[in-house]
Amino acid sequence: MLSCETKYPVMLVHGMGFRDRKIFNYWGRIPKELEKRGCKVFYGNQDANATIHDNAVMLRKSLYNALEKSESEKVNIIAHSKGGIDSRYLISSLKEYNRIASLSTIDAPHNGSETVDFLMKFPDILVKLTGKITDFFMYIQGDRKPDSYRVFHELTTDYMKKFNSENPDIPEVYYQSFGFRMKNPFSDIIMAFPYSVIRLIEHSDTDGLLTERAMRWTNFRGMYTSPERRGISHCDATDLRRRAFSKKKPQNEYEVSDIVDFYVELVSELKEMGL
Repeated sequence: MLSCETKYPVMLVHGMGFRDRKIFNYWGRIPKELEKRGCKVFYGNQDANATIHDNAVMLRKSLYNALEKSESEKVNIIAHSKGGIDSRYLISSLKEYNRIASLSTIDAPHNGSETVDFLMKFPDILVKLTGKITDFFMYIQGDRKPDSYRVFHELTTDYMKKFNSENPDIPEVYYQSFGFRMKNPFSDIIMAFPYSVIRLIEHSDTDGLLTERAMRWTNFRGMYTSPERRGISHCDATDLRRRAFSKKKPQNEYEVSDIVDFYVELVSELKEMGL
């Protein structure tokens, strides 16, 4: 059995639209399996739809809490979707790089979304209204500082180009990035519509929300999918359905039969690196 007993604890950082909850864990079966294999797991506990800056400030509080409870000098961050961008800001702009050993991002919009660029061409009043309605539901969900309108803008390619120039990688931190892809719109009924829209606009493989162009960042490890016809969606990447994708064994390094195995291998690699 692979060991996940890393030198530094792992802090899991969720993406947009969700929060860390005990009853319905954003990360499904993943944390329990990592802990079973010796890993100390903590959570980001940032807002679902706050800005990159505001979420990074919240992450800093969670970071300090994790360091205190684990009596460790650093953490390894594993971040999904926009959580990866929040984490990069925490490292570079908030200068917490001395407290972070590594950042592994999963399906993160490092280069912005061309589909969001297209959607932002709709009348601004409509975009603002959508943001306000979203903020209302995020506030009910527990967000302290939801600002969906600004977050929409932060996901554009122009904004992320500026963000990347202002938040370069820090040599002291080990970075790696991963992506997943659906094989067809029926891979995930939740992602079927956005998958079809993105394929129409960007003509590229996608996890239902982002393409490889958006996800690709430092030490990009590739686009992963399942051995079955369904592939792996943006939601599948954090074990939304709490079950394996397939009983078939992966035929190559880019196939994943159970998302839990993917995270076990990721953390096991960090352990072998002395992190």
